[in-house]
Amino acid sequence: MARNFDNDRNDRDDRGSRGPRTGRPGTRRRRVSRISADKIDYIDYKDVKLLLSFIAENGKIMPRRLTGVTAWQQRKITEAIKRARNIALLPYIKY
Repeated sequence: MARNFDNDRNDRDDRGSRGPRTGRPGTRRRRVSRISADKIDYIDYKDVKLLLSFIAENGKIMPRRLTGVTAWQQRKITEAIKRARNIALLPYIKY
């Protein structure tokens, strides 16, 4: 028994104004690291303005997949944030 599927999932235009998907499924645009874009070679714990961009609203350190930094940069950022918190340049939590 043959079925007629007029409403095939690939033909539907229910994705808003983007239209049909392009590219491979599951591929996303790669995030560009702020550190790489600004060509920062040393992550300083005294640079509070830079470190605040890697801290979420609740005070947690943002993960690599959200910020787009490399593993080495993430370790240095984490170390710098912890040092800045220890000497009270950054808060541990945000209210």
